[in-house]
Amino acid sequence: MCLILTTIAAVLCTAVWYASATMREMKISVLCWLFWGAAIMWFVDLAFEYAEEGAAVFEPALADVLNDSLLGLSVITLALVIWSAVLLVSDPKGVVRSAILKKKA
Repeated sequence: MCLILTTIAAVLCTAVWYASATMREMKISVLCWLFWGAAIMWFVDLAFEYAEEGAAVFEPALADVLNDSLLGLSVITLALVIWSAVLLVSDPKGVVRSAILKKKA
């Protein structure tokens, strides 16, 4: 489930990045890199697990599916938090800077 969730997030994020010039200004490429990195990581993990266990990898217990789903959602949430931090630091539209300057004046 981790692989499926992060791959879906990566594909959606990439589609938004490709379709919208505004989102390119908002550093959505950072989010795409985070999602694609996680998807590749879990693909490699699946490949090694398949090499060790065989086809049993594709028949997980319900508890394993639930745990993997929660892990995938946690990774997506963490990537969104990192992206938000990047946006706050880079401040592409100058919103944070203008808010700070207004408070000083």
